[in-house]
Amino acid sequence: MYDFKGKTALVTGASRGIGRAVAVALSRGGAKVALNYAGNEAAAQEALALCRQAGAEDSRLYRFDVSDSAACAAAVDQVVAEMGGLHILVNNAGIALDQLVMRVKDEDWQRQLDVNLSGAFHLIRAVTRPMMKARGGSIVNLTSVVGEMGNAGQAAYAATKAGLIGLTKSVARELASRNVRVNAVAPGFIDTDMTAALPQAAKDKMSEAIPLGRLGSAADVAAAVAWLSSDESSYVTGEVLRVNGGMYM
Repeated sequence: MYDFKGKTALVTGASRGIGRAVAVALSRGGAKVALNYAGNEAAAQEALALCRQAGAEDSRLYRFDVSDSAACAAAVDQVVAEMGGLHILVNNAGIALDQLVMRVKDEDWQRQLDVNLSGAFHLIRAVTRPMMKARGGSIVNLTSVVGEMGNAGQAAYAATKAGLIGLTKSVARELASRNVRVNAVAPGFIDTDMTAALPQAAKDKMSEAIPLGRLGSAADVAAAVAWLSSDESSYVTGEVLRVNGGMYM
């Protein structure tokens, strides 16, 4: 557990899966957590309750679409005003609309760009001012193993995740002089709601491609995000931390 007392974190896509696990991990360390969600009110309320149980009694929900630039800017201003600053940003919100490249619709390509890549950009741009003013902060972007190795049927999704890596490294160089660190975490195959629906045979085949022989958990990813968000990683910026069981090295 890391010490986040006195710090406020904004986690996008925090209602379930990796985002929820990250929010809870930061809560255990004493952070006040602003949980973003797009529309699933019931799941968001469950995540909020878990954060409060973990010790973050002042955590709050913020509903907005990360693809909306103005909404992102307004949400950051609101978090800073209501929660006393913003010290950690975790860009986790993302969607995957898988399809072979020859069948990808224009609107599906654009939607993935808008949420996965532009969404992170909107929030990074919005948090730079309060973080630079405070002369410190940590931004963690959730990319993916497919952003580095590619995957058939995920050309659009992989392109957005590869773009996140370039965004991470460029902004890390821009903000380093103000002690704002920017890193990425690249999960591999993670056991979440999306993979839970897969047949066991499909999961077994996925595990065969992983040297550690199992799918990762949301907690595995959250632990990496928590470390990069903490002062324990104060000399780490511009990095991509792979949490994939060795499937891509």
